[in-house]
Amino acid sequence: MISFNWTSFVIQILAFGILYLLLSKYAFGPLFGIMEKRRQLVKEQIDNAEKSRTEAERFLEEQKQSLQQARKEAYDIIEQAKSTGSKQADEIVAAARNESTRLKEDAVRDIESEKNKAIASLKAEVGGLSVQIASKILEKQVDEQAQSQLVDEYLKDVGNKS
Repeated sequence: MISFNWTSFVIQILAFGILYLLLSKYAFGPLFGIMEKRRQLVKEQIDNAEKSRTEAERFLEEQKQSLQQARKEAYDIIEQAKSTGSKQADEIVAAARNESTRLKEDAVRDIESEKNKAIASLKAEVGGLSVQIASKILEKQVDEQAQSQLVDEYLKDVGNKS
């Protein structure tokens, strides 16, 4: 049978208690201190990583907004350039039309003026020739055949001068 020895049991409990007190003072205390420092260090690193991640997300969002704003500004600049180019093209076309109309009107006026000058010159010539014919007719007092001959000469003179 198994005998139970009380003295040995009490000595073992006392030895265990002394060992526990010594371990807790010299081993568990420093070990738990090191573990607590390690826990705080890990917690700080996690907090720093979270803070960095939040800051990176904020920076990324700012970059996205800046890029979107830059794209919008570029689109606005392109649209403004198209509008300005279209307006300038319309202005150039209108100016060209106005200039061609003005040149056409000037040409018509010049042609009309030259025509009037030619008519006036022709009238003066015809008047002069009529006076010459009349004077020749009066000088000669010719018959109808001679008068017909004078008209033919007159027409030849007019044909040669043209």
